[in-house]
Amino acid sequence: MEKTAKKAKIVFQPSGKSGQFAVGTPVLNAARQLGVNIESVCGGRGICGRCQISVAEGKFAKFGLESSAQNLSPMGAIEKRYGELRTLDADRRLSCAAKIDGDLVIDVPAASIIAGQTIRKDGSTAGMIRNSAIRLCYVELEKPDLHTPVGDADRLANALAKDFFIKDLKIPFELLSKIQSTLVEADWKITLAVDLSGERPELIALYPDYCEKLFGLAVDIGSTTVAAHLVDLMSGEILASSGRANPQIRFGEDLMSRVSYVMMNDGGQEILTRTIRDAINELTDELLEKSGQDISHVLEAVYVANPVMQHLFLGLDPTPLGQAPFNPAVSSAVRAGAHEVGIKLGDGGKIYFLPIIAGHVGADAAAVILSQRPSKEKDPVLLVDVGTNAEIILWDGNQIYAASSPTGPALEGAEISSGQRAAPGAIERIRINKETLQARYKVIGSELWSNEDGFEEATLANGVTGLCGSAIVEVIGEMLLAGIISVSGIIRGPKNTVEENLLVANGRTFSYIVQNENPHLAITQNDVRAIQLAKSALYAGIKLLLEKAELNEISDIRLAGAFGSYIDPAHALLLGLVPDTDHQDLKAIGNAAGQGALICLLDYSERENIEQLVLEIEKIETALEPRFQTHFVNAMGIPNSADAFLKTRKHFDMAAFEENTNTSPKRRGGRRK
Repeated sequence: MEKTAKKAKIVFQPSGKSGQFAVGTPVLNAARQLGVNIESVCGGRGICGRCQISVAEGKFAKFGLESSAQNLSPMGAIEKRYGELRTLDADRRLSCAAKIDGDLVIDVPAASIIAGQTIRKDGSTAGMIRNSAIRLCYVELEKPDLHTPVGDADRLANALAKDFFIKDLKIPFELLSKIQSTLVEADWKITLAVDLSGERPELIALYPDYCEKLFGLAVDIGSTTVAAHLVDLMSGEILASSGRANPQIRFGEDLMSRVSYVMMNDGGQEILTRTIRDAINELTDELLEKSGQDISHVLEAVYVANPVMQHLFLGLDPTPLGQAPFNPAVSSAVRAGAHEVGIKLGDGGKIYFLPIIAGHVGADAAAVILSQRPSKEKDPVLLVDVGTNAEIILWDGNQIYAASSPTGPALEGAEISSGQRAAPGAIERIRINKETLQARYKVIGSELWSNEDGFEEATLANGVTGLCGSAIVEVIGEMLLAGIISVSGIIRGPKNTVEENLLVANGRTFSYIVQNENPHLAITQNDVRAIQLAKSALYAGIKLLLEKAELNEISDIRLAGAFGSYIDPAHALLLGLVPDTDHQDLKAIGNAAGQGALICLLDYSERENIEQLVLEIEKIETALEPRFQTHFVNAMGIPNSADAFLKTRKHFDMAAFEENTNTSPKRRGGRRK
């Protein structure tokens, strides 16, 4: 009797693709079978080294497995030879040579991915004030003589006071030994880098002779992506920008999964902290390479993130954020030396982390407020940063309110059967013909629709790989308009033989077929439910804030973040993602959190402003609000079971979908009387 080959479960991150493979299968082969695009120029011969991967260690309840590097075959001759000729880090393996020997969670670094994730986060410094916390001061000293028995450090401090009006200079002990040697080397001409943001001006770096190179970093640490800008602090110009998937994704798609990992695994906190710091240091190296600059002149970095990411970056325990009362270790701004947090900057470099607003409303939300300045508006403004943990800011004309809602990763493509993150080949726009129910779509990397001539040739390189967040929002609305789903989110069965190829039985439910092959892409009933749950959590949080402010409607709605920037406003309203308004009034504002970080980097006076402002914000904890559940249930309807959405219904001519929707305009007008 023939024995069945033993199999192991493999999960690839950040794609989330998984499968069962026979023990002894090379990791690269498994990746290719699952459509994970690991690069291998040498064709798997162990020569190019581009197919490097690493193993995530620990118990992963979400995947139902325990992953360990011991579940790979021992390093053989091919990898040893490569390691001798080039560099192979201790935690890296060549996927072409390493073979599966047990359950694994495999991390595929950005450098090993063909056509890796598109990080759609842009930044601009146009119009920003240039008032850096770090100042360069060029000083020329007289050579010492017997008539002036004053130490060189003291003479420098005196020169600063005289020439730059910078008094009471603090000189760290480690710089004392460098001052004299640098002065001698440069013939008593020296440039000082002085940090003005503390209680006393502090000398942080020395450069021989005249120097006018001074750079800083603005970094937005998202739970899904990390984006960074390298900025010339002397001109305000962005020299280079880059982004990558947050490598912590392999430990959990959402924030609570990462908190759970810390709780369940010894040393889990240290692993997650090291992972994000390493990613940011690699991103810094990438920016320096792009710009051709040297790290010795990068002396400051400003960071924004949600509270869980803030804690993990700073090396703080995030577990209290996982349960009431959700108290953070620190909510005020954090200022530290880069070396204290393991971050790669020039010697003496400083980091600044914006204050967080509440246990689940982070420094990224504070940065959004700083960049948008809603309190300067006469009329109410709603700011929504859509992510795995949506952050909601409301200005009612007198007061700023803030809350968060646990939307999860579904709106970004995770946990959706044909979903994926934004990358070349992902469907980003989709429309469904109401008569034939056929879908046509556009993918990232091509301007052509799938029914246009030349589409196949234009998408040959990347193919069609799945649906990203913007298409997921659109497809649910399009399915509603085409009569494929009801306002309660139920996918109906086929009405005729033509529809049998598009509406296919899936157990007790049905699935809608977007594309039948190469690859097979479908929207299942579970997918629809996942989107309903995500958008309902967001909408319920918004409704709570509107109730607190006694507002019944709002016309100025701004969507922040990479996801918010690329969804179609009309379809976002059709889904019921945000309150009803004219679709022209729903605006995308891009990576507003990153813009806030840039503002704080370039103008350190803004730090004091935002630190004071967050103390004045009224925080709403959605988990403790009894009305949250009511709003959540109502929001499960598409667009909503209780709120009329008259403007959206009129825009899409939705007269055919009246059931389960209350169209009587309750409480119309602005503020309750």
